[in-house]
Amino acid sequence: MVKIRVMTIADYDGICEVWKNHEGTNPVDDSIEGFTKYLRRNPTTSFVAEDEGRIIGTILAGHDGRRGIFHHVSVVPEYQKQGIGKMLVDSAVEALKKEGITKVLLVVFTHNDNGNAFWEHMGFTLREDLYYRNKYINI
Repeated sequence: MVKIRVMTIADYDGICEVWKNHEGTNPVDDSIEGFTKYLRRNPTTSFVAEDEGRIIGTILAGHDGRRGIFHHVSVVPEYQKQGIGKMLVDSAVEALKKEGITKVLLVVFTHNDNGNAFWEHMGFTLREDLYYRNKYINI
């Protein structure tokens, strides 16, 4: 039976197994150091899905005090289309609501047809009036 629970730093190795097939991860932000920083800043808003102790799904969710953001919403292929992604999203939305967050954003690759269909189904609208920009900084 699939169980949804709050993500912890101790979950890192299992999460990396899920992320192996997840496009968009990177070696800096998703290193153990980056992951630990994120969870320390957002200790109650990220979740994993487990089946018999195996992590099979993830959602990194946090906020800046105004807006929530979802990262790495991923379910291993053999568990997809079973409502697990929805359970993860619903859990994160409820956790963000408890922190007073009223809006969530996320980024999906344009060529990710399954992901875009999922988010459309979940009621997330497409913004066509924005450009997404990045800049890497060295610390």
